Amino acid sequence: MKTINNTEEFDQLLTQDKPVVVDFFADWCGPCQTLLPIVDGLATEYHDQAEIVKVNVDANPDLAVRYGVRSIPTLLYINNEGVVDRTVGLQTRAEIEKRILHLHAN
Repeated sequence: MKTINNTEEFDQLLTQDKPVVVDFFADWCGPCQTLLPIVDGLATEYHDQAEIVKVNVDANPDLAVRYGVRSIPTLLYINNEGVVDRTVGLQTRAEIEKRILHLHAN
């Protein structure tokens, strides 16, 4: 799974036609570390349908502010219309997978 290192890299990602799922996390966040292997596995499995990336909120506070991320982990689901879905807190693999499939279908 790709790590976004700055706002320019993130903005470039959004110019693609592929939907994007963004995992906002921090290294010190226990639930984030629990979620990481789940999201990483989904990134591999669904690489043809969505670009799944992670953003460290400590390294990229501007992106966290831009998207109103106040708690982590937060997952944003973005298509060409913008942010179409959001989850906050630890999610199951099945729940994230359902949202990825829904994002890809729209």
